[in-house]
Amino acid sequence: MGTVKPRDNQLDALDLIIEQHDKVDQLIAQLEDEEISDERKALVFRALADNLAAHATIEEELFYPAVLAKQTEDKLLEATEEHLAIKRVLADLLNTELDDPRFDAKLQVLKEEVQHHAREEEEGELFPKLRGAMTREELAALGGEMLSMFERLMQQDPRLQVPRQTREPAELH
Repeated sequence: MGTVKPRDNQLDALDLIIEQHDKVDQLIAQLEDEEISDERKALVFRALADNLAAHATIEEELFYPAVLAKQTEDKLLEATEEHLAIKRVLADLLNTELDDPRFDAKLQVLKEEVQHHAREEEEGELFPKLRGAMTREELAALGGEMLSMFERLMQQDPRLQVPRQTREPAELH
């Protein structure tokens, strides 16, 4: 996902998430490029699927539970449902050939789901609440934990877990 820009030499969980949102947007844009080769498209899609899967996991397992006590339960319940919707589209994409005409249509649906969840809900509504409710130290500790888990997950082909994760209803831990 690149290097996270620390604030005051501390990793910030919210900045980490925003950077990951940016990376997903970049990967989707690459997939939308009509000039992309089949080989490159396969590699970029694999990176997108892994990044989305690992990102959703660290949010669900670390971020959401850590911020649940910060008067955000309603937003987190919605965010958990949005993750499930994103994973279901991703699982469908994982079972669609890259040259299938439906792939691009499904990618557009994924892009819209991610845009709404990441930019409008999390960055637009949840993060401002958290910046006021959490200290820099809390955000730094959480960010370090999230980055460590993300890096571990990225070495385990996290996209392969997505189909299994979409069988059950969404649940806030």
